[in-house]
Amino acid sequence: MKAASLLVLRLSLGLLMVIWGIDKLVNVEHGLEVSKHFYLDLFSSTTLLKAFGVLQIILGLAVVLGWLRGFAYPVLLLITGATLIGVWRSVVDPWGWYLEGGNVLFYPSLIIFAAAWVLYCFREDDTHALDRDRR
Repeated sequence: MKAASLLVLRLSLGLLMVIWGIDKLVNVEHGLEVSKHFYLDLFSSTTLLKAFGVLQIILGLAVVLGWLRGFAYPVLLLITGATLIGVWRSVVDPWGWYLEGGNVLFYPSLIIFAAAWVLYCFREDDTHALDRDRR
């Protein structure tokens, strides 16, 4: 049962990375707005966003397959952690009652980060992964 639940968790997180990566490629304007609003305009370059999109798709596919988990899972944690930090107001005050910029739709960033952390912590129990024999 544990291996099956880790598989579902891995598939859902990996597909989320693929979707986010595709969005950076096909909807660059959205990526630019996200960078401007949440990440201090640090990634506001079309070329940079597209490169991130390609890398995020590759990461997502690696996570889906359970391939190179020793590399992919820490990067997944880094990305979901950066997202969590970027939307921290929505986690602390989802309805924006006290902090400007809170949005209840971004609260799941905490859940996504927690899921990535669980996947990392229990990676050795994920026997359905492509690299399951590499411990």
